[in-house]
Amino acid sequence: MKQVIAVVKPFLAEKVLEALRLAPLEACTVREVKGYGRQKSYLDQYGDSEYSLAFLPKVEIQLWVDDARVDEVVDRIVEVARTGRMGDGKIFVLPATVPV
Repeated sequence: MKQVIAVVKPFLAEKVLEALRLAPLEACTVREVKGYGRQKSYLDQYGDSEYSLAFLPKVEIQLWVDDARVDEVVDRIVEVARTGRMGDGKIFVLPATVPV
């Protein structure tokens, strides 16, 4: 079993979930997150402390998938979520530990 974590742009999250609707998933969770990657990190002063303006809203989709189906699920996510522009997101595939 593998855990697939996809971080995508918010306006593409529903499309990704729809594409995965018929995929062979064991479980799925979705949450709103913020982060940044290669885009420039802009810092600004606020009072006495710095804060970052570079955090962008994203949606994190966590999936648990059988080993044999991981490539199929990742391919579906990439097909729907890739726009070809910076900030499309990331996909992580991790071994999942299943409690007995």
